[in-house]
Amino acid sequence: MAGVSARVLVVNAGSSSLKLRVLGDGDEVEATADLSAPRGTADSTEIKTAIESFGPVDAVGHRIVHGGSLYSAPVLVTSEVRRRLETLTDLAPLHQPKSLAALDAVSEVLPSAPAVACFDTAFHATLSEAAATFALPAEWRTRWILRRYGFHGLSHAYASRRAAELAGRDPDAPGGLRVVTCHLGAGASLAAVWSGRSVDTTMGFTPNDGLVMATRSGSVDPGLLLWLEEHVHTPPAELAATLEYRSGLAGLAGTSDMREVLSRAAAGDARAVLGRDVYLHRLRRLIAGMAAAMDGLDVIVFTGGVGENSPEIRSDAAAGLGFLGVRVDAARNALSVQDRGGADDWEIGPDGAPVRAFRIAAREDKQIAGEVRAVLNR
Repeated sequence: MAGVSARVLVVNAGSSSLKLRVLGDGDEVEATADLSAPRGTADSTEIKTAIESFGPVDAVGHRIVHGGSLYSAPVLVTSEVRRRLETLTDLAPLHQPKSLAALDAVSEVLPSAPAVACFDTAFHATLSEAAATFALPAEWRTRWILRRYGFHGLSHAYASRRAAELAGRDPDAPGGLRVVTCHLGAGASLAAVWSGRSVDTTMGFTPNDGLVMATRSGSVDPGLLLWLEEHVHTPPAELAATLEYRSGLAGLAGTSDMREVLSRAAAGDARAVLGRDVYLHRLRRLIAGMAAAMDGLDVIVFTGGVGENSPEIRSDAAAGLGFLGVRVDAARNALSVQDRGGADDWEIGPDGAPVRAFRIAAREDKQIAGEVRAVLNR
């Protein structure tokens, strides 16, 4: 992305860690620190020490999970913006406080450096009304702004543009490239990206919707939850905690680690086989749905911890998508970063396949740095 010359500190607050990356003008990582944040907030002294060790920083980019209906693009953080971000906490109670705590802590160390908020929801602001609207009463939808927001937008934006670059295509050409990006990690979602714009995605009002994840359930019949509440008297707080922390692969296979799931499944463990198969069934079905939203498919991308590091998941997913033209070359798919001489991104499909398939490293840091420079260059 074009932008002003700047050495950008990228701040990514996760569930148990705070990732700090300094990217130079060429988007090369010049400094890095991963700080422990077991309760969602890293130690302020450790943050200060890490940032001071990085040397001069011109600007800061913060990954903020939720921009709600307020922000559909990155924005320079002011006191008013900070206040508005606080009001969105109810939409992402597990994520927003961590992002804001990191914003405050870093701003205290770098008070004069401009800070830019970059949103995971912003990329999906281009969803059509048909794709974003829940079939709920109009008074509900307008009173509380109930809609599909989508998440992982920073990853989907980067992966789709990188795939277009690798394919030698203009990602923004009208009626152009149709890409399904598969962000498969502890959290997982898909996006249908057509001519550089998100037109559909699997996460909805919250990050619990869609795919089976490490500990999150993905899509569940709402009637099932109402039944548990009415007939079993399960408290809403317990339902929420179970859907977030005790479901997904953990609930199916007894472990949230996909590597362990696949290893146990290969050894014939029944729970692990079920976990793997449910995961793949949902993945294939929703990839096909994303392709349907674009009337076809030109490129599929696998990214995120599982998407990047599990050739088995990539090949098994592709095996159920042959009718769309998805193919995986066994030798290319089995390559590692080391085999590729340190290269992060490569094609895993055979030459001449109807749909090109890529393994692309998740680089939200590059996406954020580019968005920071674009905001500062306005």
